[in-house]
Amino acid sequence: MSQYRTTGFSLLPPVVKNLLIINILLFIATETLASQFGYDLSYKLGLHWIGSDAFEPYQVITYMFMHGSFEHIFFNMFAVWMFGSAIENTWGAKKFLTYYILTGIGAAVLHYVIVYFQDIQPFLAFTDAFLADPSQDSLKAVFENVGDLSMYLRTETMLNLYNDAVPSLNKVIAGVGTQDDLEIAYNFMDVFRGYYLNLPNVVGASGSLFGILLAFGMLFPNVHLFLIFFPIPIKAKYFVAGYGLIELVSGLSNSPGDNVAHFAHLGGMIFGYFLIRFFGYGRTNFRQN
Repeated sequence: MSQYRTTGFSLLPPVVKNLLIINILLFIATETLASQFGYDLSYKLGLHWIGSDAFEPYQVITYMFMHGSFEHIFFNMFAVWMFGSAIENTWGAKKFLTYYILTGIGAAVLHYVIVYFQDIQPFLAFTDAFLADPSQDSLKAVFENVGDLSMYLRTETMLNLYNDAVPSLNKVIAGVGTQDDLEIAYNFMDVFRGYYLNLPNVVGASGSLFGILLAFGMLFPNVHLFLIFFPIPIKAKYFVAGYGLIELVSGLSNSPGDNVAHFAHLGGMIFGYFLIRFFGYGRTNFRQN
């Protein structure tokens, strides 16, 4: 029978240290390329929906190392260090890294399953109906169900295309458009379809981080956490359960303007639970590496 042994607790174990380095270097590269050359590295390495033209298979991994702001990377990396160090010291480097990557992938899967049924599928249903049979009724259905298309426009090129097409779009919807107006509306919606599908872009280590939080809560349930925003110590199991509940409620509320991938956070927790519960990730009866 193998026996759990530890080589000592490290404040900055190797995997956590290298995760911090990679994330920080990529954040610096992203900011530098954007400011100096106008190149959006997050668009290239962030995770797009699998059915979009911008999707690449490597994004399933690279998205975990990209961040959208200093606050985003600071709080994610601080939490990865604070909670991840304990998990890596307990499991060892190889097991911790595997768990980190798998929970990140699981987070992405759940996020885009929700996004597909919540946003993408309804959009495609009405947009493809118009493109298959351009008419006043089918175009009106797009605007009634998708909403104001201008709210999705984030590039000058698309904004100009939309402004040029607006007179024809309005005429077709009002039932006074000519065949030329219908053709302009069709061409714009065809371009807008591809543009819309490229918009969803997930970045950040939060999915893996929430997997780490779940692991911490399951492995050290009665450890008391002292949190800046909470006046009294709270046991890890209650903190994790409460945080998960907050993410679920936030995700279901789907508040306008909320730019946080709540279901990605839950995905990291859910996949982490199955890894720990059914695949032996909670065991510590092995030698640390």
